[in-house]
Formats: sequence, structure tokens, C-alpha cells
Amino acid sequence: MNIAEAVKYASTTLSDARLKEPQKDARLLLQFAVERPKEFLFAHPEYELTGAEQATFNDAVTRRTNHEPVQYITGRTEFYGLEFIVSPAVLIPRPETEILVENAVEFLRKNDTARFCEIGVGSGCISVSMLTQLANATAIAVDRSPEALEVARQNAERHNVIDRLDLRLSDVFASVAEDGFDAIVSNPPYVSLAEVATLDREVRDFEPEMALTDNSDGLEVIRKIITDSSHKLHSGGVLFMEVGFGQSGRILPLLSDKKWADVRFFSDLQSIPRILRAFRR
Repeated sequence: MNIAEAVKYASTTLSDARLKEPQKDARLLLQFAVERPKEFLFAHPEYELTGAEQATFNDAVTRRTNHEPVQYITGRTEFYGLEFIVSPAVLIPRPETEILVENAVEFLRKNDTARFCEIGVGSGCISVSMLTQLANATAIAVDRSPEALEVARQNAERHNVIDRLDLRLSDVFASVAEDGFDAIVSNPPYVSLAEVATLDREVRDFEPEMALTDNSDGLEVIRKIITDSSHKLHSGGVLFMEVGFGQSGRILPLLSDKKWADVRFFSDLQSIPRILRAFRR
């Protein structure tokens, strides 16, 4: 089987499985199997796969027909222009989360010695991306999952920021005695228990439940982060947090006391209020 035949076979197979982007997935899985960049696939359609490459490719295609995300099959994904290791222990980074990173980086650029904290580090995509943009910043990042912390550690090492990232096992701020942060960032579990069953199969069946839902109304962890952040940020510090569809109106009252100012939501590409920004008075 050569590259052209492999792409055709996989595209047809994945299309029959009713996947949304069969040809794109086929090429990503083929890149993974032959360990070559996409340019190689286009330039060498006649390349014959080795026996080992074909076995890896066939297995990857079979896994994808069961709707397992490509990112978990390949163990890699791109976020904020960087390649990240991912596993079923962590959420797959989404483009909308880049809006959080962009706004947090813009705010912290003004501070040469910025110090921030991330709640629910997962793959490390937020903290690691921010630290690559902020050469003198330091961060504490926590997660309830030891497996997620290991993935975050690998990504921090991969992008040479591990010396500025303190990774801790913690439920929200339980293991964070420090305060006076310039920023707190988080993409918390905001899917309500009632909504879990409505999630896309690829998300519901494969991504880690503890990172998706609070097993409550979707606001339980958000409430705790807002309450605790008011004590952990210094005056003028900022909370940046990703929130779910339809949640902005329910979150605003949580920030209505005198501790918070200039509360704003940034919308994603679907015009959904997605990223909360709130200044600590």
C-alpha cells in the first residue's frame, strides 16, 4: 500500500463511519504512522508503507472508526502554535481556550516578574503557552489528577519552561498557600451533569469526566474558584476563566460584590461569551 492508496482507503473507511472530516483525519493518521510531515505525503504519493507502518496505520484507522479522537490516537495536538502531548488523562485543547491565553498574556506582559496560578492544568496547554510568551513569569499550576500532572510536566519540559512552573496535586487551591498572584487562569469543569449525555460522542466517551463536569449544575467549581480567587489575587490582579454556553448570565451575580470590578466576557468564534475577565479591586 502506498501513500495515495492509504489516504483513499482511510478516507472511504472513515466516511462510511460518518466522521466529519475523513480525508483530514486520514492524512493525520498517516503522518502518525509513517512519522513524516504532511508535506512528505503530498510530495511522495508513491511511497510504499513498510509492514510496520501499515499495521500502525490500520490500527489507527480502526480506532478512529470507533470515534476515538485523532489526538488521543496520535498522542499529539497543536495549541497556540505549539505541539502538545495529550492522553486520555487530559482534555484535548480547544481553539477557544487560546482566547484565554491571548488575553492573559496581554495583561501580564506589563509585568516583568509576573506570577500566576492555574487551576486545573490538564495538559499544561494554558500555563506552558503563557510561559513561552512571558520570559520572566513564574506559575503554580494544580490538578486533581496525578496522570494529568505528568502530562503537563512532559509538555513543560518539551517547551523548556519546567524551571518556571510549579506543578502540584490539589483540589482547587487546597495545596496553594501562596497569595498575591497577578493572575489566576482556569478552564474548569463547567458541563452540568444533565448536559453530559448530550455531549458529542467523541467527548463524552473518551475525554476525562472529571475535567468536563462538576457532576452538579456546571457552576460548582466556578463558584469556588471565584470565591477563593478573591483572596488569592492582589489588588489589581485578574481572574481569567473559560465558561460554558449560556453561563455568563448566571456567573455575573457571583462577581457583583465589591471585591470585583470591570467584569467582561470575551466571545469565541461562534459569538458565545466564553472567557471571563474580572479585576480584583
